[in-house]
Amino acid sequence: MKTLDEYLSLPYRMEILTDTREGGYIIRFPELPGCLTCGETLERALHNTEDCKRVWMSAALEEKITIPEPASSK
Repeated sequence: MKTLDEYLSLPYRMEILTDTREGGYIIRFPELPGCLTCGETLERALHNTEDCKRVWMSAALEEKITIPEPASSK
């Protein structure tokens, strides 16, 4: 099993979506189910991505949930 920092260094695919209902942007990581963040601006949404992945992965490791590796690193 990898450490949190090892998982955070992997190249997970990021999707940037426009939030048409509330405005702003949504960023999600399709390979990490439920891992998403948002921001009123693209800059803010991008700024939130590292914390988003860190919290998601920390919870997965704590709960002993398998963290999938990104398709691009296989």
